[in-house]
Amino acid sequence: MERTSLTVVALLVCLSVAVVKGEDPYLFFEWNVTYGTISPLGVPLQGILINGQLPGPRINCTSNNNIVVNVFNHLDEPLLLTWNGVQQRKNSWQDGTPGTMCPIMPGTNFTYRFQVKDQIGSFFYFPTTDLHRAAGGFGGINVHSRALIPVPFDNPADEYNVFVGDWYNKGYKSLKKILDGGRTIGRPDGIHINGKSSKVGDKVAESLFTIEAGKTYRFLKQAHLSSVAIIRYANGKGPASSDLPTPPPENTEGIAWSINQFRSFRWNLTASAARPNPQGSYHYGQINITRTFKIVNSRSEVDGKLRFALNGISHTDADTPFKLAEYFGATEKFFKYDLMADEFQTDLNKVTVAPNIKNGTFRNFVEIIFENREKTIQTYHLDGYSFFAVAIEPGMWSPEKRKNYNLVDAINRHSIQVYPKSWAAVMTTLDNAGLWNLRSEMWERFYLGQQLYFSVLSPARSLRDEYNLPDNHPLCGVVKGMTMPSPYKA
Repeated sequence: MERTSLTVVALLVCLSVAVVKGEDPYLFFEWNVTYGTISPLGVPLQGILINGQLPGPRINCTSNNNIVVNVFNHLDEPLLLTWNGVQQRKNSWQDGTPGTMCPIMPGTNFTYRFQVKDQIGSFFYFPTTDLHRAAGGFGGINVHSRALIPVPFDNPADEYNVFVGDWYNKGYKSLKKILDGGRTIGRPDGIHINGKSSKVGDKVAESLFTIEAGKTYRFLKQAHLSSVAIIRYANGKGPASSDLPTPPPENTEGIAWSINQFRSFRWNLTASAARPNPQGSYHYGQINITRTFKIVNSRSEVDGKLRFALNGISHTDADTPFKLAEYFGATEKFFKYDLMADEFQTDLNKVTVAPNIKNGTFRNFVEIIFENREKTIQTYHLDGYSFFAVAIEPGMWSPEKRKNYNLVDAINRHSIQVYPKSWAAVMTTLDNAGLWNLRSEMWERFYLGQQLYFSVLSPARSLRDEYNLPDNHPLCGVVKGMTMPSPYKA
């Protein structure tokens, strides 16, 4: 009997070891978010630093790694960080947007736990609360392929993250006050690259990157603007040349040039690499579209104050995150689903300020049309998903335009640009249960309402489709003190 018991114990130990070895690796980070003086354009301002750095610490990881980031908020305001491009499969609880999470209060900490599931590439994180993004707090996320998965290029000699952004010589609190007062913050005072600035022909500028001829390098470039950076070759002699390539013109000819460039970006269907399966049994070009969202952006005034909207709805957040309201069954107190029509049909100048939550049917294959009737370029990002960017064209969209879609080898991405007086079309499957933010990447527009959330609920309420509310997730608003709902089951 004793021998049998020992055999059973030994078997259990072996199984435990197998489970431990079979789990994907964990990477642990501890970040302290503080104020610090920064001067991207030479004017000292209060910025937001992570571990004293701008950009913040880089997360270097491998596909399927589990990421654990303990964030200590030393600011005097609530804070959230989002992980732009990380799909957070089944886990919108960790997405870090005001619609999904209670903020990290001053003097407290919160531990984000998520997996970079089946993703390879370069992404970034930044704060989503107030106008914190205008003060820093951003950094890179580099997700490498596993050793068994080949990539169609030589192993890089090094990696560089390039963050290009607007910069204002006013503190972010002053910018927030301007927007809250109903005015625009106007054009930026300049543009920074990785928190630094430079001028063409500047012979004393610090080189941001040093590279060697003949070697391969990987860059994450997060930018919607133009600026100058210096790349210095090892053993190079003399300062960088002040001559720059001629950019495309800023008119319809330039837009046509950019659209043709977009059309040239296609999947190489013969390359050996990890990617979505555009030519397999789940070919995006052969799936029936179950729902179309035609989204038109607009700029208007409400009660004399500037607002931005999508299909006439200018989004506003609530004290209780919408995801928590859904989980606790308290949605009727905060918002109505589908206040925004699937297709814009009203006056562009008629705007309603309210939470903008769209019901998205789980596993539906949807088409999203972005139509930009304004004179400025728009950029959008969708959390929780990637999509196939099948078309960008000038003019206004109509169903007949579908004949121009690239239904063979479109690039799979999570952000899309929409040129002035133009439209863009993307396709995706709503197979990731949760609440996901679709937002303008222009933070003035985001802050003043140019965003929405897709609510994608699994009718099964199963752990197969979505994780339960994490034990360490803070509660706020009306759900604080409410009885916890029954957890999802496998």
